[in-house]
Amino acid sequence: MFALAAARMLAAALPGRRRAMPVSPGRVLIAHHLLLGDTIMLTPLLAKCRARWPDADIVMTVPAPFAALYSGRPYGVRALPYDPRDVATLAPLRAAGPFDLALVPGDNRLSWLARALGAAWIVAFAGDSPPYKDWPVDELRPYPATPMAWGDLAAGLVDGPPPAPYRVADWPAPAAAAVAAPGARYCVLHAGASTPLKLWPAARWRELGQRLAARGCAVVLSAGPGEAALLDAIDPGHAWPRHAGTLSLAQLWHVLAGAALVVCPDTGIAHLARLAGAPTVALFGPGSALVSGAGAFWAQSPFTAVTVADFPCRDQRITMKRDVAWIRRCERLPGSGPGRCAEPRCMLALTTDVVWRAAAERLLLDPG
Repeated sequence: MFALAAARMLAAALPGRRRAMPVSPGRVLIAHHLLLGDTIMLTPLLAKCRARWPDADIVMTVPAPFAALYSGRPYGVRALPYDPRDVATLAPLRAAGPFDLALVPGDNRLSWLARALGAAWIVAFAGDSPPYKDWPVDELRPYPATPMAWGDLAAGLVDGPPPAPYRVADWPAPAAAAVAAPGARYCVLHAGASTPLKLWPAARWRELGQRLAARGCAVVLSAGPGEAALLDAIDPGHAWPRHAGTLSLAQLWHVLAGAALVVCPDTGIAHLARLAGAPTVALFGPGSALVSGAGAFWAQSPFTAVTVADFPCRDQRITMKRDVAWIRRCERLPGSGPGRCAEPRCMLALTTDVVWRAAAERLLLDPG
């Protein structure tokens, strides 16, 4: 792949060939290999591309497990699975190209993939390292100086007015095998998280579930693959139905879409619930409620971020390996020693009462 990219770059540099940003690209590539939440947060970029180029063939790379979420082609975008460790995923991408324009919203190493797929013009964000990642890039755009959600920020790779606010109707529900609903009015408590530092104590989940059940809501527990022990700690007697990593993302979409409420840490499921239109309460500890929050694009969505603003050790300025002056988040690893976090004090600061009040407000219940 790198040899092909180098050949294309040399060809582009030959005399007589001038490269320029296409005015009306017919084929657009959005190249990334991000986690679930970051992938979903690219939705404003999809919406903006479609508004800017209504007739373009827009293709986005996604990790294979996420592809089913895009089966309905939201905003007319084709999502093609890509795994840098699986050369077989390159063939469909080659068949989709060459591309007039490629946008690289995350790691700039994907600019090499874009060039190998014949992208005529590549736009990416500045500030990545090491420098070789930027070599194929034609236009490097700085991160904005104004604080904003990362999804709104990613849309800045494309010129023009911001996209229209998100509507659930903009995203066709993905095809999936049916999952039985536990009742007409149920609440999903998703306890899993991408890091132990985002986990909320089991006793607090249990108390929250009990309060919801006392108000007539069926409680459904959820976690990701390998996280069944989290649910055992919350509900050792298995009194509530659960999905412990047993559903596909498309199936989970439908479970979330039918929920009266979803409560979860700041993780990919919070973004999936927001995409499905579910009233959502997201618990932000080490993560930034600004960067990963609703922003302008999801401002009309029923989403509540529960956090402690300006938590003292939420003091790191890095996102996507870039140092951004206005960002305040924490990406420390769990454990003791320099640069690590022995206890998620930011999550422990989110009391059951605080989360319950946010949940009750979303459910239009009296929290008293």
